[in-house]
Order: sequence, then structure tokens, then C-alpha cells
Amino acid sequence: MSEYSGIRGTRVKYLASDPTLNTSTEGQVWYNSTEGVLKSLVQLEAWSSGAPLITARDSLAGAGTQTAGLAFGGGNPGDLTATEEYNGSGWANGGALNTARKLLAGAGTQTAGLAFAGGPPNVTATEEYDGSSWTTSPGSMSTARRALGGAGIQTAAIGFGGFSTVRTNATEEYDGAAWTAGGNLSVTRTSLTGCGTLTAGLAFGGDADSSPPTVSTTSTEEYNGTAWTAGGDLNNGRESLGGAGIQTSALAFGGQNAPATNLTEAYDGTSWTTSPATLGTGRPYGLAGAGADNTAALAIAGGPALSVTEEYNFGTTTVTAAAWSSGGALSTARQDAGGFGLQDAGAVVGGQTPSITNATEEYDGSSWTAGGTYPASYTRMGTAGILTAGLAFGGGNPFGNTTTSEYDGSSWTAGGAFPLSYASLGGAGTQTAGLSVGGDAYPTSPRNSNLCFEYNGSAWTAGGSLGTGRYASLSAGIQTAAATNGGQGGGTLTEEYDGSSWSAGGTGLQSQSFGGRSLNGTQDNWITYGTNSPNYAFTQGYDGTAWSTRPSLATGRYSSAGAGTASAALCAGGRAPGFSTATEEFTGETVTTNPASNLSVS
Repeated sequence: MSEYSGIRGTRVKYLASDPTLNTSTEGQVWYNSTEGVLKSLVQLEAWSSGAPLITARDSLAGAGTQTAGLAFGGGNPGDLTATEEYNGSGWANGGALNTARKLLAGAGTQTAGLAFAGGPPNVTATEEYDGSSWTTSPGSMSTARRALGGAGIQTAAIGFGGFSTVRTNATEEYDGAAWTAGGNLSVTRTSLTGCGTLTAGLAFGGDADSSPPTVSTTSTEEYNGTAWTAGGDLNNGRESLGGAGIQTSALAFGGQNAPATNLTEAYDGTSWTTSPATLGTGRPYGLAGAGADNTAALAIAGGPALSVTEEYNFGTTTVTAAAWSSGGALSTARQDAGGFGLQDAGAVVGGQTPSITNATEEYDGSSWTAGGTYPASYTRMGTAGILTAGLAFGGGNPFGNTTTSEYDGSSWTAGGAFPLSYASLGGAGTQTAGLSVGGDAYPTSPRNSNLCFEYNGSAWTAGGSLGTGRYASLSAGIQTAAATNGGQGGGTLTEEYDGSSWSAGGTGLQSQSFGGRSLNGTQDNWITYGTNSPNYAFTQGYDGTAWSTRPSLATGRYSSAGAGTASAALCAGGRAPGFSTATEEFTGETVTTNPASNLSVS
């Protein structure tokens, strides 16, 4: 009978406690003398949902890694120049390609990317990315083609296969300035994918040039910088698939072989193994991939014109993707209510039902119950604070007012009067250090106010003025470190407050107002959602510099109330298109280390 030492080449370790669990621990066996048990660790693999692309598309190219990915080009249905960058949480806009195209190839990293070929009509154009903009290279491919494979880095890349006027097996090598001929593929094909480097490349799958005209091939070939040689065949032949990794550690996923497939296979440099992890969304064509090896990758978009992103992880940790989930329904459907507090201790007040209400509801993380009655019926109030120390001010019925009221978790009491009769105010901070942002003086002027006021728990005083007047903007943070985005008049502009003055921040992804926001989020970590943007389900996050996408709401709506933090937010009510009672809870991505498993001994 085989013994562990003969299989692993080492003896079973005798340890007082479990070792640090990481990829090197996988498959090891040890005896925990303190617990008196034999243990081992098995790695897990799975795809999880990531934040969607800003621009839905297919037939695009990808590059980079799971936490620093790049997506560019593609079609929806016309050719696109759009580039997006992934930071591990969401997608942000990058610089546009100079030549719009789909069915192109990509290589390199997020800060040193390469785009080449594409069509139809087929092009030879090559562009280089520096992390912010694309520059057209003087070096063009010798053969105009589309649906080719690509691999390598910006200064040492290869393009292979694809379709020119017919399927081709031609390979070309790029040195950062010019393309030259390389060794031809053994199997002529189009709609293939690739990964690796110039001197250790990998080509797999595709539509082979044989009879009948469309044959999804299992062929894998390895490149050594000069010539291609046969590698281990895919278990499932397919074309228009995604790929990531290097020659000795690659992934193949998605694609089609008659029906769409959500299958994943991993390559170890010799053979492919079908993974138990399958894509949540099967994509028959045009998806892109990114990733450094076969333990962490991105599957990006795909046909027909999707914005779906999925993350693959294999190892000793489990990634739970960020997501919205259903919560308890509001007792009263409403829009334009004010929200404050946390995800499991939040509140909404006022709003339109369709009549304007003075009702408050409190949320405990699972259900809503009646709270204290507001002094008057208003909609579009500014709000701040937590459930047991809340603040509401201004609001309309139908025009603005000067009411300020403080909440103690059960009842409202009068606070210092707001300086102006405003509605549609942004709010941030706490009950004793609150901040109002912009506002609407309708029916008088200004509609888009740039005035801000600070509250000290008893009275309001003037604060620094916004650079751009706006109302119904989305705000977060504290009185001395706040931020606001969008609003009527604000477009996509973000401004940041330091307690005395406002300065320009990152540009939002969509023009939006009248929506939820993580009121207790911070200036450099907050999210917005449930707004009157073109996509009512759209969610975006801010890191203090730039905005990127987050998973979308399950129920698209606008004029929702918001509360909570960037990783534990609450969205309640809104218009979808009728007055809504829907509540959703947002949970940010979490990573947990898998525990060791106890082994039985017989």
C-alpha cells in the first residue's frame, strides 16, 4: 500500500497548530497535536459575479490581471473605441482607441497594453496604451485580419491565426516598433484565443479550416519564439472562447460548439482538465479574458452585447462577490424620501406616496417598522446621521422650507432653522456636525444653488460654496471630509470638501441625481445607486480619485432613499416605474481563508 511519504516525498508533519494556510499548503497533510486530529487543505475553485462593464459589448479584447484588467474595442453593434479599466471592484473609463474595431486582439497590462488588427473591414492598425491613452504605433501588421489570437507584452507580442480573406495560420511578432513574420500555426483557424509570452505562447480552440466550414477545434499549440508545436488538446472543442494565463498555467472558458458553453478548463503545460467551476452566464461568442495564471482570471462581456463580468478564483481562499440582495419591503411605497443610518439600523422619512407624507420607518436589517412622525409632510429633504441621532432639513411641499428636525431613534424634535427655503438638498455628516449641499429654491432662484451650510447641533452657518451649483446631488462623508456627485446642474462632476472649501474630484460614470447613496460612507469610499441615470439599476463606487462600476440593483428605480456604508448599503423605495416598497441590501466583496479539513483515519 502506498504511504504518504512515498506519494508526497515528505513525512506527515506533527504540529501544535495549523500552518499558515496558502496555496503551498494545498494537498499537504499534518497532525495537529493540540486538537488531536489529522488535517489537510483542499483548494476550491469557482466563478463569481463581478461589477458590470460601463459599456455592454461583445467581440472585444482584454489584457492585464484580475485586479488590474483592461477591456477595449468590441461591438454593440457598431465598432467601439471604448476602453475600461478594472481595479478588482469595478470598471472605470479609460482612454479611447484611435481606431474603432471589434474582433481585435490584445496583449500586455493595464498600464502597458497593446491592441492590434480587428474588423470587418479588416485592419492592420496597432495601438499602445500607457494607462491613460492609446497611441497609434508606426508598426502595422503585415496581414490585415480579424478574430485572431494574441499574447505577450507591449514590447514583445505575437498575433496568430484569424481571418483575412480566408482563414490563416500566419503568426507575426511585435518588438514594440514593428511586426515581423513568425512561425505558422500547424492548425489553420479563426476565432481562437491565446495567452502567454512571445517566447512561451499558447494558442487554443477556434474554428478550424476544414469541412464542414465550421468545426470547433480542440487543438492547442505552444510557441517557443520561433515555431509552434502541439500541446495537449482541449477536452471540449470550441470557438470564440475566452482565455487567460501563461503557457504552463492557462484557463479556457466560454465560447461555443453549437450551443453556448459555460465550461472552464485549466492547462498545466501538458494537458487540460475540465474544472467543476462553470461560468454563471454562458456566452456563445466574443468574450474577452484577463489573468496572470490559471488561479485568478476575468471573463469579460461577450455576445450578444453583454456587460457581464465574472471573476475566477482557485486557491485556499473563497471570494464572495459584491452583490445586492432583497430585504424587507417598506410598509409604505414612496419616492424621494430621505434616508439615514446604517444597513441594519436605518431609517427613511417623508417622500411622496403619491401624497407627500410625514411618516418615518425604521429598518433593523430584516423588516421595517413605524417610527416617529416628522413635524410636517415633506419630500426631497436633506438628511444625515444615524438612526438614534438623525438629522433632516429643508424639503418641499411643494416648495422649499426652513425646517430642521433631529431624531433620537423614536421621535423628532425641532432643531435650528435652515437658513433658506430649499428642497432637493444633499446631506452628509452627523446630527451635531452636519452638512447641507446645494439645493433648489424653486419657485424663486437659484434652481441650482452652490451654497453649503454647516450644522453644529443647534444652528446653521455658511460653509464653503460649491464650484458648480446643483440640486438633488448625491453626497457622503463627514462635515470636514465630504464629497458630492451629480445632481441637476452638476452632470457627472464630483466635488470634495475639506471643511472650508470644495475642490474638483473624479468624474462620475453617468449623469445622475435623485437617488440613494451611502450617507455614512466616507469621502474616499462610497457608492451611489437608485438614481435617475439612464440605467436605473446602475451602481457606482468612488475611491477618492475615480469612479468605477459596482453590481447593479435587482430592481431598477430612481429617487430611492439610501443609507449605510460603501460595503453595507441600503436602498429603499423609489419609482420603478410606480411607487416602490422594494428594499435591497448591498454587501461588498469578501475574501475568507478556507479552513483545514479533518481527516478520518482507518
